[in-house]
Amino acid sequence: MKSGFVAIIGRPNVGKSTLLNAILQTKISIVTNKSQTTRNNIKGIYTEKDSQIVFVDTPGIHKSHFKLGDEMNNMALNSFKDVDAILYIIDSSKDFDELDEQLLSSNKINSKTPLFLIFNKIDLTNIIKINNLKKKYLSYFPNAKVIETVAIKNFNVDDLIKNIIEILPEGPFYYPEDQLSDRDLRFQAKEIIREQALLLLDKEVPHSLAVEIENFKELETKIDIDALIIVEKDSQKGIVIGKNGTMIKNIGMRSRKELEKILQTHVILNLYVKVIRDWRNKNTILKQFGYTKNSNY
Repeated sequence: MKSGFVAIIGRPNVGKSTLLNAILQTKISIVTNKSQTTRNNIKGIYTEKDSQIVFVDTPGIHKSHFKLGDEMNNMALNSFKDVDAILYIIDSSKDFDELDEQLLSSNKINSKTPLFLIFNKIDLTNIIKINNLKKKYLSYFPNAKVIETVAIKNFNVDDLIKNIIEILPEGPFYYPEDQLSDRDLRFQAKEIIREQALLLLDKEVPHSLAVEIENFKELETKIDIDALIIVEKDSQKGIVIGKNGTMIKNIGMRSRKELEKILQTHVILNLYVKVIRDWRNKNTILKQFGYTKNSNY
């Protein structure tokens, strides 16, 4: 029997969460077209007959302008420690830039840990660009295993799983065979609401937004949820509510539909909006919202 932990790392919007969802064939991590959608380390658990891989999906490593960003980067960088392998996800359609150079030359990645360079979104690139990218990354990690994927289309996902299992050590299962994530339903509800808000909102509002679950009550035939959408400015509150309440109604409707699909029961969802000025720079709020290593999430 084989088992182990595998960190999924990379820049924002390279397809880390999409790849994890494709591997598990269900939604574990939320996915949007907004950068820094993932704010927490989230474990996704893949189990087959004699193997278990515990994937750790991480926030995208980025240039931070707030304490929130610092905490997200720390979460991602700390995920490298004590894992059996690292999946470094690369957007094949993007050019190598200064932040990539800084990350690769920082020696944060332990050269003794098996490393997979996953060139994702290869359907959006060309042979010249992909070959140049491979050459660049392999100059830093000459012993890395290179795999091309299109996570959103499940291309090469099975091959990736096979290659990971080959390098895993012998060991027991860390989680029950039917468990897919380390996160509870309350956390999933919070993330689904935030996902739908991110998909509907634009400009600076998505990055300033958080969601807190005030009440989560599982009843016999339904689940009652009261949630707060947190923003930093009064003007953002107005945008989230929308004219005559249309935006928050739309967020609620889409969130409830997604939650019912996942939870397989009727959901009563009440949404409220609250302003907490500059919350992304307040340590106590970041801890309360689960965005620090010492938080309860």
